[in-house]
Formats: sequence, C-alpha cells, structure tokens
Amino acid sequence: MFGGFGQLIQVLKASPKKIVFTEGSDPRILEAASRLLASNFLSPILVGDEDEIVLAAEDSGFNIRGANIVDPAKYENMDEMVEKFCELRKSKGVTPEQARKILSQANYFGTMLVKMGEADALLGGATYSTADTVRPALQLIKTKPENNIVSSCFILVRPRATGDNEVLAMGDCAINIKPNEDELAEIAVETAKCARIFGVDPQVAFLSYSTFGSGEGEDVDKMRNAAQKAKEKMPDVPVEGEMQFDAAVSPRVARTKCPDSQVGGHANTFIFPDISAGNIGYKIAQRMGNFEAYGPILLGLNAPVNDLSRGCNASEVYSMAIITAALA
Repeated sequence: MFGGFGQLIQVLKASPKKIVFTEGSDPRILEAASRLLASNFLSPILVGDEDEIVLAAEDSGFNIRGANIVDPAKYENMDEMVEKFCELRKSKGVTPEQARKILSQANYFGTMLVKMGEADALLGGATYSTADTVRPALQLIKTKPENNIVSSCFILVRPRATGDNEVLAMGDCAINIKPNEDELAEIAVETAKCARIFGVDPQVAFLSYSTFGSGEGEDVDKMRNAAQKAKEKMPDVPVEGEMQFDAAVSPRVARTKCPDSQVGGHANTFIFPDISAGNIGYKIAQRMGNFEAYGPILLGLNAPVNDLSRGCNASEVYSMAIITAALA
C-alpha cells in the first residue's frame, strides 16, 4: 500500500522531472518551490516576471536560488511557441497576433512549455478556476488517443493502527457532472491506473443505491451497464456493480447483500454516478473519516496537468507537485 510521499519521491529520484508552476510569484508556490529546490528529484519552473518573483520570495523569506524563472514577455523561443500554438489551434483560425496575446497568459504559456517538452508536468490554479487550468490542457495537450474525456480522482490516505496506510481512490469527484455509461467506464479505467501509482491493487465498485438489482431506476441501470463496460476494458481487474457503499466496504454486509461478490466488502476504488455524489462522498471521508485527500488528480491527458484549490496551502502545493510529477 501507499507508503507516503517517500515512495513517490523514490520514483522521481530514479527519473527526475521538471514541473511548471503557472503562478510563480504566489507565496504558497514559492514556499513549495524552495522545498523542491532543496531536493534533487523535481525541478520547479516558475512562470512570471523575474524581478517580481525574486522580490516576492525575498519578502516572504524563501530561498529560490537556482530556480528556473520564465517570463512569457521575454521568452526567447516565443516565435517557435506561437507557430506551434497556431498549428494546434488551426481549426479555430488563430492568427499569430492572437496567439501571442493568449500566450501572454501564464496558464496557456505554461501548458505550451509542457507541450513543447520544456517541462514534464504542470500545476496551477492557486489563484484561478479549475476551468482555467483544464481548458488550455484540453486545447493543447489533449486527451490520450484512447480517451474521450478528461476526468479526475481523489486519493484518500489514512494511517492504520498496524503502521501502514489505508489508501482509497474515488472518481470522478470534480470534472464530469453527469457522465454517461461509456464515460463512467473510462473514468473507472483511469482511476484504477491512478490507484496503482499509489500502490493500490484496484478492486473497483460502481456505486449506487442498489446492490445487484435490489433497487430499480435509470441510475441503477446506468451503473450496472457501466460496470460491465469497464469489465470488458479491464478484464484483469476485479470490477463489480451496481453496488451500495456498505456492501462495497463491509465484509459483513457483503455476506448478506452480495455473498458471491469478489469485490463486495473489499472495494478500494470507487466510481460514483455523478459529480454530486462523488464530491459529497470524498468530503465525508475527508472530514468525518479522517482521511487525507489528495486531488483532484486530472486523468486522461497526454501529459500530467493538475489543479490546485484556491484555498490551498504551501504543504498542499508541495504534495500535489510530487503527485503530478509522479504521474509523468
């Protein structure tokens, strides 16, 4: 099981990465960057005006000596970036003049650094919305060939009395409002892949108010059908549904509600029917179950891009930077 961030750091030490922070002068970003600069596994790239960033770091007392600071207004390869951007947005008829204006925005500029191979991953959103992080990624980095949507999951971690950690994956709690059957199956595949990065051997439950036909309704049918489609996509992963949450996690309840189930009572990867259920579910686990929640981790893109909460602190930025880079 997930042994903490030391496990991901070891992965990164074996293959160091570069990560773009699109809000280079934010004190939370600077504090996280100073911690990363003291390491040898992840190199921060800070987007913004160099003088402004250096002054902000000095005012906050953070040592960012050696940081790679990139100012869109002075970027030496801007002509090449503009050309590439116009090529990527050719279907929208974007002109070089329009491209330069768009690329003056840190979220688009940072995303293009990833697209052009100057960085391995991106973390943004400390001061702007999820949409402002996801939109450039969708337009420029785009989804993997086998994917039709970008989705998300949260990784929830709670220490056990035995000394190891209980680790769960929950999707999609942040991006897709009312996913259909095919989208739910895709969400399950990507969430299971993400779970494995955190040492989880995924046992996937498609959640509902019904367990194997105990209830009826369109949403029940949707989750049952989606579970079947996910099984076909992941024949080597235990996948079952539709299933109530108690049957998914409690061996005692599973013996009554679904005695022949392989996943029942042992699920660790949960697929919710919609964003309302998912968002409520992970927050109940976080606030009342004493789980640490990491995410939303964006899934399905050609390169790792993740979104921060605008209420995040420096410790959360540091943690999400490690997670994002490990996905690369």
